[in-house]
Amino acid sequence: MTQSRAAWVFAWALLAPAILYVMVIVAWPLVETFRLSVTNASLRPTADYVGWDNYAKIFDRDFLEIILRTFTWTFCSVALKMVIGTCGAVLLNCAVPGRNLFRILTMPPWIVPMAIGIFMWGWMYNGQFGMISGLLQRFGLVDGPVAFLAYGNSAYWATIITDVWIGVPMVTIYFLAAIQAIPRDLYEAAWTDGASRWYRFRRITLPLMAPAIITMSMLSLIATFNSFDIIWILTQGGPSGSTTTMIIDTYQTAIGSKKYGEGAARAVVICIFLSLFCIAYFRMTRRLGTAADKA
Repeated sequence: MTQSRAAWVFAWALLAPAILYVMVIVAWPLVETFRLSVTNASLRPTADYVGWDNYAKIFDRDFLEIILRTFTWTFCSVALKMVIGTCGAVLLNCAVPGRNLFRILTMPPWIVPMAIGIFMWGWMYNGQFGMISGLLQRFGLVDGPVAFLAYGNSAYWATIITDVWIGVPMVTIYFLAAIQAIPRDLYEAAWTDGASRWYRFRRITLPLMAPAIITMSMLSLIATFNSFDIIWILTQGGPSGSTTTMIIDTYQTAIGSKKYGEGAARAVVICIFLSLFCIAYFRMTRRLGTAADKA
């Protein structure tokens, strides 16, 4: 009993720092955010309990449009990252001269500080002296300067392209590692049987990359859903709210308008969505693990 109790105390002593960290950094902010979400907290020294009024304000027509825009923005960005990252990983895995150099050149968008990269894209999107507008005019595709960030649709896709540019290197390198972990014997056996490149990619590469694809999709989805820097630096949610996502609206409500209660309610909704994404991810990985065990 003495040894058992000593082991139990020792185990909890080892867990105590991690538990304390989670309680202080994660649990307490979540509880405090929920507490603020049911009050009318603002710059006033006191806050009154308002129940679910802040949540009722969320589900109006404007915020439902913001939710739809956020999911569309996230889906488009993540889908492009996955497709481009997969293609890039396959190409970087090919035995071509200068392969190591190409792998190194993949990294700059990921290595460059995010703010600097976003400012660079902001300059390129500029209608008067931006490179993209200048090239379009030079090749006769447009008659005059095009201010991409001044119009709703173009600004929306401009932020997606910037997010894809920043996120693709990490996806590519991650997928490249997954491809290199696939046993070469499978490819050699398929090649001996006369399988084409497309058949080998479809029947060997993609199925064995599935766990990596699901994991990276979920990580990229969470990061993209919470993406603030890209949209805020480029458009600050404009023009006319065309690039306002849930995280931008939460910031504008809580920090811009000083409505901390309403902003906290929006943050709780974001947390719920992300929790649902995580639950879906764990279920998918569990199914993959079960399928692998049966195979």
